[in-house]
Amino acid sequence: MFEQIVTWIVSTVGHWGYTGIFALMFLESSFFPFPSEIVIAPAGYLAFKGEMAMFPVIASGIGGSLAGAMFNYWLAMQFGRPFFEKYGKYLLVSKKSFQKGEDFFKKHGHISTFIGRLLPGIRQYISLPAGLSRMNFPLFCLFTALGAGIWVAILAFSGYLFGQNQELLMTHVHQITIILVISCIVLTVGYILIYKKKKI
Repeated sequence: MFEQIVTWIVSTVGHWGYTGIFALMFLESSFFPFPSEIVIAPAGYLAFKGEMAMFPVIASGIGGSLAGAMFNYWLAMQFGRPFFEKYGKYLLVSKKSFQKGEDFFKKHGHISTFIGRLLPGIRQYISLPAGLSRMNFPLFCLFTALGAGIWVAILAFSGYLFGQNQELLMTHVHQITIILVISCIVLTVGYILIYKKKKI
C-alpha cells in the first residue's frame, strides 16, 4: 500500500511538475502527513537530470509547506482545541500528535515554529498550537518559511547528489536529520539561556 503511494507521488511530481510539488507539500504540511523525502528528493534528482530546475523545485516546496502550515494555523484559530480533540482523527491528526505539537510550542515559545519545521514528527503539527495561541501571523509565516526552506533545500540537494542511489540517499537524509535534531536542541537551549539572561 505504502509503496503504491510512493510510486504515485513520484509519478505526480514527474507529470505535474512544480505544481505537483506545491500541492503535495501542501498536503504533507497540513492534514495528510507523509515523508517529504519522497516528494522533494525525487524532484532534486529530476533537476540533476535536467528535467527540472533546482530553484523552482525549492521555491515550490517552500511555497507548498507554507500554504499547508497556514491552512493548519487557520483551522486551529477558527475552530479551537475542542474541534481537534473531537474530529482531529478524521483529519489524520491524532490526540497524541496534537499534544506533542502543543507541548513543544508551550515549552519553547515562538522559536518553536522555526525549530518545529526541522523536527520529524513535529513539523506537520506545530502550526496548530501557533494558530490556537494566535501567534503573530507575519512572524509565523517568516519562521515557517525559514524552517521549511532549510529542510526542503537539504532534501532537494540530497536528491540532486544521491537520487540515483536510493540507499545512499536515505542514509544521507537520516544522518542529516540526526544533525538537525541535535542542532535544534542546542539552538533551543541557547535561546532559553539568552532569554533568561535578558530577564535578569
